[in-house]
Amino acid sequence: MPLIATLVLMLAGGCGGPSAGPETQVRDWLATAQGAAEEKKRRKLMSMVSEGYRDGRGFGRGDVETLLTAYFLRQNSVKLVTSVDDVRVFGDTAAEVDVTIGLAGSNDGVLGFSASAYNMSLELQQESGDWKLISARWGRIGDKLE
Repeated sequence: MPLIATLVLMLAGGCGGPSAGPETQVRDWLATAQGAAEEKKRRKLMSMVSEGYRDGRGFGRGDVETLLTAYFLRQNSVKLVTSVDDVRVFGDTAAEVDVTIGLAGSNDGVLGFSASAYNMSLELQQESGDWKLISARWGRIGDKLE
C-alpha cells in the first residue's frame, strides 16, 4: 500500500491562499491531503493528482484511483503520522517533498488493523494555479526509494 500512503499525503491545490509562498502552499497541501485521507475522501485526493501522473513503477492516474478505492473499502478507518523531511521549490511552480509517513488502518481482518511506515519523495507542479502530484517514489523505512 505504499502508493496509498503517497496519495494520502498529496496536497490540495491552492491551499495557503494566493499570498502564501510556494513552500507554505506545499506544506498546507500536505496537511489538507492528510485530512482528506483520514476522512477517506477519494475524490478529493484524486483531484490532487495530475492527469499526467506517471511514476517509475509504471503507475498512471487510473492506477492511483483503483488503489485508493480498494484501500478505502478495506479499511474502516485510516490514521497517518507524517514528518516533512525537506521541501525544495523550483521557480515557484514545481516542488519536491521528502516525507516520512506512518500509515495505520483499522479493518475487519484477523488482527483488526494494519500498519506500515515509508519514506517518500513526491514531485509536484502547479497546473492552472493548483498544486498537483505528478510523480512519486517510495520505500519502506530503511529501503531504497523506487
